[in-house]
Amino acid sequence: MLPLLLASSSIYRRELLSRLHLPFICSSPDIDESPYSDESAIELVKRLAEQKARALAASHPGHLIIGSDQVAALDGRIIGKPHTFENAREQLLAASGKQVSFLTGLALLNSETGQCQVDCVPFTVHMRELGAERIERYLRIEQPYDCAGSFKAEGLGVSLFQGTEGPDATSLVGLPLIRLVDMLLAEGVQIP
Repeated sequence: MLPLLLASSSIYRRELLSRLHLPFICSSPDIDESPYSDESAIELVKRLAEQKARALAASHPGHLIIGSDQVAALDGRIIGKPHTFENAREQLLAASGKQVSFLTGLALLNSETGQCQVDCVPFTVHMRELGAERIERYLRIEQPYDCAGSFKAEGLGVSLFQGTEGPDATSLVGLPLIRLVDMLLAEGVQIP
């Protein structure tokens, strides 16, 4: 098996990948993540996932390189990581009682052959009606300022959900493991 490289500095993605019990290393790619002017959200996450993987190919020959990128969309508009309490509060107030769509781009690049598998895995979160006090309590406890959508689904953020739908719950955290296993199997990786 070629060594695995996760093209990310995300602790969330690292924790998810460790569930597969495969040895891997991490390296953060340096790419411009700006969207193109007429690019759809799906096109954006697929392009960025592949660019992240390809950015590390020259420095890691003979590796299987995993790239991933995620956006959240509310009312058809991409919402990013909030970075601050105020932005997170605004995002959650806007999402109250609505659906937030998460699109996670995934790429697996074999840097030896140049073969790259790319996909996008959708996931939808149906938010509860959220009052300002509840939102503020949540944000003070969990501080999800580095998370698209302003919540941590793997933590207390799940209390903000009315329901979820999608083919792979791990895609919500940023690395769709079910689809990744498909890609790894296609590269001859044995799991488990």
